[in-house]
Amino acid sequence: MMFAITRTGSADIELDRGVALDRHAHDLHYALEGEHLTMKLLSRSVVLVTCLTLTVSLAKAQQIVHAVSGTVTTIHPKIQMTDIQTDDASTGSFEWTKSGVSMTFDKSVSTGTVAPDKFSALQAHVIVYYYGAGDVRTLVALHDVGTGPFVKSLGRVVKLDRHAHQLTIQNSKGGEETFSIDAKTVADTETGVATNFKFDYNKGIQVHVLATQASGAQTAVLITPVI
Repeated sequence: MMFAITRTGSADIELDRGVALDRHAHDLHYALEGEHLTMKLLSRSVVLVTCLTLTVSLAKAQQIVHAVSGTVTTIHPKIQMTDIQTDDASTGSFEWTKSGVSMTFDKSVSTGTVAPDKFSALQAHVIVYYYGAGDVRTLVALHDVGTGPFVKSLGRVVKLDRHAHQLTIQNSKGGEETFSIDAKTVADTETGVATNFKFDYNKGIQVHVLATQASGAQTAVLITPVI
């Protein structure tokens, strides 16, 4: 009886040890799986955060070029600034852009423009290409639009017909004005300046229009939305 009891107790101990080892192995397996899953999720999170950071950095670095028309009144080479009497009465102080700035500037628009440090024609009527906002904006380039005669109009879009190449607006007096648009007409949009009919304006949007006038016809040179 003593011997039998001793053997039974020893078997129970061995069984308990086996169960304990199995449980330990089981727990270790799930612990390793959990650690692997945690590392995998952490790795994905790091990649996602890195991508988002790069995207935000690029978005911040990319400047969008807009346009306004006006007359060059003063050029200050020493302090790298140009003063413009703007047609829309917005602030006219512009600092010259620095080299190496990344910007969105349509090549079909930028062709034929002049850099700020190369432009010297005072009293020239120009399209000013810039980025930024506030009292002092950053001047990217200028385009001399000639001597006119010019028509400057403010009104709300009635219809932009790109098929017929016409823009009709309702002016402040309630009358309608129609302007021809051609491949050289520059339009300012939320995503920057565009030409070659690559733009659109919804009905009711208020816009400034600078146009040339010849033989009773008015051709839009620049269209800018009122912000």
